[in-house]
Amino acid sequence: MKNILLLVHDDAGQESRLQAALDLTRALGGHLDCLSAVPMPVVVGPAGGDGVVMLVDAEREEEAANKARIEPRLAAEDVNWNWVEKPGYLPTCLFDAARVSDLVVLNRRLERDDPIDMRYFTTNMLSNTRALVVAVSNVCAGFDAAGKALIAWDGSERAMATVQRAVPLLALAGTVKVVRVGPGDSGAIPLESVARYLSRHGIHAEIETIADEGSIAVSVRLAAKTFGASYIVMGAYGHHPLREALFGGVTRAMLTACSLPMVLGH
Repeated sequence: MKNILLLVHDDAGQESRLQAALDLTRALGGHLDCLSAVPMPVVVGPAGGDGVVMLVDAEREEEAANKARIEPRLAAEDVNWNWVEKPGYLPTCLFDAARVSDLVVLNRRLERDDPIDMRYFTTNMLSNTRALVVAVSNVCAGFDAAGKALIAWDGSERAMATVQRAVPLLALAGTVKVVRVGPGDSGAIPLESVARYLSRHGIHAEIETIADEGSIAVSVRLAAKTFGASYIVMGAYGHHPLREALFGGVTRAMLTACSLPMVLGH
């Protein structure tokens, strides 16, 4: 888990993403790829063409100013990093870079009106790459890798795959706890099995079945608060993301309301 991708974009969540990415890169001894997408002009007819070019020029100037602010800060940090500028559509650039990353640091949501839809980015990353997404709130002060890690367990294959990929990060945690809401499905991977798997990696996790407090998302958030968790690890999107967006779901509810950093996999 050495390749960490950071979306660099001058929006409300950039500072939180940056702080979390720096903490993770230091803790994991990794390399931070700072991705900035440079918009390309859209070829249109004579009517409106000048307006499109002016808009693109303004966005490029904003990205250049953002780079001038962020690069000196990165140079002063004790991390390996590089700045990558990709011409093109931001979601496409981010998706391409994520395919060769271990972790992608994004915001769980935006706190103000902005054309950048972070939940769309998160969904896209999880659905189309094997990278884990670290989703942070816009007021996140960093990522405490040495703190307490709570694994929200539903016994699914996606949950197991997420835990497997998160082992290098979980190994740094001071305490790891695996919680399951309710008794679980009959065909699910048992709590004891995931605990045994982690123990063979030197991670001795506590396990607990917790009561359903009306919804799985609420139950997990309450368990995390009681435990004093620094972050939550969970498999994302038990159903198709579109279905979750329309009818609700645990991932959507957690991305909307959870204040802790979330490590998500699919």
